[in-house]
Amino acid sequence: MFHARNLEFFRDWSALGWTFLFPFLIVAGFGIIFGSKDYTEYKVGVFPSQHEIIQYENIDLPSSFKQTRYIKFIGFKSFEESIEKLKHHKIDFLVKAGSKSHEYWVSDSSPKGYIVERLFKGSLFPDAPNLSEKKEIKGNEIRYIDWLFPGILAMNMMFSALWGVGYVVVRYRKMGVLKRLNATPLTAFEYLSSQVLSRIFILMFTLVVVWVACNLVFKFRVAGSYFDLFVIFFVGGMCLSAYGLVIAARGFSEEFTSGVVNFISWPMMFLSEVWFSLEGSPRWIKLIAKLFPLTHMLTAVRRVMNDGAKLSDVSMEIAILIIMTIISIIVGAALFSWNK
Repeated sequence: MFHARNLEFFRDWSALGWTFLFPFLIVAGFGIIFGSKDYTEYKVGVFPSQHEIIQYENIDLPSSFKQTRYIKFIGFKSFEESIEKLKHHKIDFLVKAGSKSHEYWVSDSSPKGYIVERLFKGSLFPDAPNLSEKKEIKGNEIRYIDWLFPGILAMNMMFSALWGVGYVVVRYRKMGVLKRLNATPLTAFEYLSSQVLSRIFILMFTLVVVWVACNLVFKFRVAGSYFDLFVIFFVGGMCLSAYGLVIAARGFSEEFTSGVVNFISWPMMFLSEVWFSLEGSPRWIKLIAKLFPLTHMLTAVRRVMNDGAKLSDVSMEIAILIIMTIISIIVGAALFSWNK
């Protein structure tokens, strides 16, 4: 069954080509035209602050800068926390409230940071021109494409896992294939295992091919270990495939299954920081995001790729993914039916 499912996938040239082409086109598109995007909101980090989202009236900053439209002020308790957000492009500009020399930090690779810096320095002219003190980020800066790339790969894995396991098995059930397989010595455990293992193999094979192809063009910087990245993607792919197993457990309608897959995948994609950071969002949204395996996988991958973290440093995220996988497999196996 494992071999048969792999042959079915690789013989479908349209699905195979789109699996490889889709993530590459997205990465290439962002890499080429990202600089021309029209930005309408800027996130400014302020420290020290006891409140995450703060009103401009309560900030000790130049009045004309505080009243600038389209700027969201995000408070941080410590400098260490805020500078990490700036390095990872989760905020565009960082300023120390109440500083007599108007200290600020900005990433030179951030187009939005450049705009905010000009606004900030311009706001000082009416009161005290040229009294600002610029601070540089120490260490290697992280390009936006380096931050985005893991999200594109994870998103591609998510769609491939949910559709490749959940939707396909339901289609087999509707066509009567599962009913015929039930008449053979094949057990439900063997069948489900073959589907999950086949999907994981396809996910990792696709991941390697897309990574190598994109890296030839964009030269991604990996601060950590490639082996650690492979392990995290493997565990994440296993978790996403197990989610597909739950979808495949029951269901006879392809239309309903398609709706369920979309209901799960789209919120997961938008709330797991695939495209943009949730920094500055309400706390309840961040709590919902932590319910998705994609969130924990991306957190671990980006820490290894951009910060040089090791597996021990992301052990919590890996443990959560493993727990989610076990729960999903148990639920999917318990609910699975050959013909219902």
